[in-house]
Amino acid sequence: MLSDDGQALLPVLTDSFDRIGRAMQRFQGGALREGLTVGVVGTFAVRWLLPRLARFREEHPLIEVRVRTHNNKVDLAAEGLDMAIRFGDGAWHGAAADEILKAPLAPLCTPSLSARLDGPQALASVPLLRSYRRDEWPAWFTAAGVEAPAISGPVFDSLSLMVQAAVDGAGVALAPPGMFGRELYARQLVQPFAVLAEAGSYWLTTLRSRPPTSAMNAFRAWCRSPEFRQQTYEPN
Repeated sequence: MLSDDGQALLPVLTDSFDRIGRAMQRFQGGALREGLTVGVVGTFAVRWLLPRLARFREEHPLIEVRVRTHNNKVDLAAEGLDMAIRFGDGAWHGAAADEILKAPLAPLCTPSLSARLDGPQALASVPLLRSYRRDEWPAWFTAAGVEAPAISGPVFDSLSLMVQAAVDGAGVALAPPGMFGRELYARQLVQPFAVLAEAGSYWLTTLRSRPPTSAMNAFRAWCRSPEFRQQTYEPN
């Protein structure tokens, strides 16, 4: 049986050995494993990052990536994130931002609905699906050289949900075609007009006040590589 002194030391020693054990688990083949926690806006996580993440793991087997999704509003420090991917113009207070993917917008709809559209002005007669960014449809009509109609379609807080509604025939979504190559190449959706509207890009952000780790530098370099920007779906 443990003595009184042993009982007193037990919690301290248990905690110490547990911490040593966790530290040893970070070593693999004599090399130190690194953790990297990345916050990612939901649609980008599902549609772009996850299909490519296995490749990053192949190139960097000692970096353990932990992905957390967010709705484009994120606090790097408060949420314990090393980096965050978000959509916008790249200007966030206290954050350094690297543009990793342009995301111009275009109308997307079913082939049957597209057959009814003989020009951009015909969009005034069909439901226009909207995100919470109210300036996107007006920006697209401006790029098309057409006066924007009154836009009163349903509003979605998720780009993926909005595009799924378009797949289901609920109306025309305004979304980045490159993000939805699967549906376009399967002909679930088509892009009836070639006009694109620049509304923002996806950016990899970090706190300016935080020195980057080697894992952060590796992830940044990968996100800026041509391989990362390459489409994963090819036309039939």
